[in-house]
Amino acid sequence: MHYIKRLLLTGLFSSLFVMAGAQQINWVSIENAPQNSGKLFLVDFYTNWCGYCKKMDRETFTNPTVVKIINKYYVPVKFNAEGNTTFVWHGVKYTPTPTPPGSRPSVHMFTKSVLGQKIGFPSFGFFNSDQTLMTIVQGYQNADEFAVMLWYFASGDNKRYAFDHYRSIFDKDIRPAMNRALNME
Repeated sequence: MHYIKRLLLTGLFSSLFVMAGAQQINWVSIENAPQNSGKLFLVDFYTNWCGYCKKMDRETFTNPTVVKIINKYYVPVKFNAEGNTTFVWHGVKYTPTPTPPGSRPSVHMFTKSVLGQKIGFPSFGFFNSDQTLMTIVQGYQNADEFAVMLWYFASGDNKRYAFDHYRSIFDKDIRPAMNRALNME
């Protein structure tokens, strides 16, 4: 009897572990992002001190719909906006911004290049499959709103609709097709 209980508990915890693993985004570092995947790129610009970045990690990036859209249609890149990596993106070499000793880390050159004068965190760069920037979204995004944005680009609907109109028709006209595509019905 004791053996059966242990076996059942092991099976239960194993299945919970597998289910939890299915709820994770397969983030990559920018220097390891595949260049020719055919997928869109989502770059999450974060900092270690950003509270809303951490909130998105806990709440938005664990949402099953958000996870499915990102893993299926995007190369998801986590990028420390104050980090010290050197890499090539879209044929351009980016290096860290020099930081004087004892100072807070400077914003990375890639962050400055993408965000321009509007540096704030969290920020998200949506890039097409050839790494050309389509748009930037800044600030905390709840899971429902972020899923709409993700699907807007993943489905190609950004070529047919202005985003405000898209958002207004999403629940009635778009969400059912998205759910079918993601096997979420």
